[in-house]
Amino acid sequence: MNPTELAGAVGRAKDFFEHLSRADTQRMAQIYTDDAWFKDPFNEVSGVDRIAAIFNHMFDQVERPRFVVTDAVAQGDSAFLTWDFIFSSARMGGEQTVRGASHLKFAADGRITYHRDYWDVAEELYEKIPLLGGLMRFLKKRAAS
Repeated sequence: MNPTELAGAVGRAKDFFEHLSRADTQRMAQIYTDDAWFKDPFNEVSGVDRIAAIFNHMFDQVERPRFVVTDAVAQGDSAFLTWDFIFSSARMGGEQTVRGASHLKFAADGRITYHRDYWDVAEELYEKIPLLGGLMRFLKKRAAS
């Protein structure tokens, strides 16, 4: 993939994630290859339909989810995006932000063939849940001492 093609693929991915809606999960095959692989702290799947199911589940679990890409670095056929995932959850006390990063690899046609998300589940999610958060912070302090 030449630099111009890579920049276009990264721009399309960034735009897709930053404007993602439930309706967009119907057009995942425009963004991901049929056999794309996806992994995050909770899932590891192959196939565009299974990736779409993960994003649909996200819309079922939280209110007003959105991604804000804060940086992108690209080289060869890969990109590394840092992002803020912002959502609302009554169970977690309102609006929340999870910070993370995605490693993406692109096929020759510019669609994503590999998507691996990196984020700290304990710090970014579990510590924000009432009751469980207190336990997680206690365990973190104990491990550090």
